[in-house]
Amino acid sequence: MFNDIGPLELVTLIVLAVLVFGPDKLPKFIQDVTRTLRKIREFSDNAKNDIRSELGPEFKDFEFEDLNPKAFLRKQLDNDELGLKDIRSTFDLKREMAELTDSVNGHDTASALPGPAPTSAAASGGRVDMTKKPEAAKDERPPFDADAT
Repeated sequence: MFNDIGPLELVTLIVLAVLVFGPDKLPKFIQDVTRTLRKIREFSDNAKNDIRSELGPEFKDFEFEDLNPKAFLRKQLDNDELGLKDIRSTFDLKREMAELTDSVNGHDTASALPGPAPTSAAASGGRVDMTKKPEAAKDERPPFDADAT
């Protein structure tokens, strides 16, 4: 919870707490806060146990962290019942994007080997520039739409 607080910030918080609550009331305030946190944690644990007991034995491996969409998806994708690991291992996103870029730019991909397609993307470190626009001829003007202005 407090992983990003540095030592200087911690000292500043302690000094500020001593100034706000005073050295005589600070220990009682810390006890009250820790007691409240303990009660909240106990209430949360009791609620989790009640929910697990109400769900029944078919949900014995249910974890509340699974309710987080990222954790749920990660758990389902790691499950090999659907065969997603095979699909993921055969799919090469860089190659697919390079082929798509070649087809958009009109390059011939039929002569490519079954390995990674030799494109300008391979020469640029595997990055594909999707912002390239076809260059218009020097004397050709872009279309003008009088109604758009």
